[in-house]
Amino acid sequence: MEKEALVIVGPTAVGKSALALELAERLGGEIVNADALQAYRRLEIGTGKPTPAERARVPHHLLDVLDPVERYSAGEFARRAREVISEVAGRGRVPIVVGGSGLYLQALVEGISPLPTSDPGWRSRLRARAAADGLPVLRAELQRLDPETAARLGAGDTQRILRALEVVLSTGVPLSRWIARQPFGRTKLPVLAVGLTLPRAILYDRIARRARGMIERGWVDEVRRLLHEGLDPETPAFQAIGYRQIVRHVSGEWSLEEALTETVQATRRYAKRQETWFRKRREVVWLDPSTQHCAVAEALWYSRHAGLGETR
Repeated sequence: MEKEALVIVGPTAVGKSALALELAERLGGEIVNADALQAYRRLEIGTGKPTPAERARVPHHLLDVLDPVERYSAGEFARRAREVISEVAGRGRVPIVVGGSGLYLQALVEGISPLPTSDPGWRSRLRARAAADGLPVLRAELQRLDPETAARLGAGDTQRILRALEVVLSTGVPLSRWIARQPFGRTKLPVLAVGLTLPRAILYDRIARRARGMIERGWVDEVRRLLHEGLDPETPAFQAIGYRQIVRHVSGEWSLEEALTETVQATRRYAKRQETWFRKRREVVWLDPSTQHCAVAEALWYSRHAGLGETR
């Protein structure tokens, strides 16, 4: 039996990272980051990256592997993550994949068909239209041409809305149909997927407290410094929830309270979409909020590997 990866899923702020750290220490594991934003260098506070102390406790992979101007895709993540998982398992360690991007994790587990390469001409025209007409107009067009993709994207996700429109307009095939095509000959990665959840009111309160805590730790100064260093506000990393709102505050368009409010609301909507996505995955074992998550997940892991030479 091929060595499995342990995958921890669930909405943002639910406690995935803390569970991953504890499980890694108990199982002898290493953490593989599946959060797209944490892959970017120089973005620290607003990404919720593990602290230096946490990284010292357990080896982490796929953190700080991209410059903020680089684009990350589900396919590129899956390629990198499979390589890391193979290396970790080859050392007799447990690969523990942690993240909240459903598409990234689906690409890792099931594989994803190659997508069309970016077309600079189409991208330039779409950016010009977004500047002239506003992003809502382009999002409405995407809802008409590719309703499945539009439904999973946030209303302010400029980068992905333009990319999805670029694909359907340049190829005539919606992005959702490209993604649905399984690549020929790609083997499915064996995983034990566990999901964390919380009552929505508690989760939403956590999201608000976390966002305010990031502000208190210097998130605005981080964004201001990155802009001062020459990072374009339109760069891919700055299209993420929170960063794009803080950019509007730093530019003088919004007050800090407005940026914070918009960040919290957008994050709550994102968390709802995440949970909806993962609830559709039948292989996810959901852990009851009232249980000791680490003990239950550890027991599930060992029960799956009883008699297969797994050691503690």
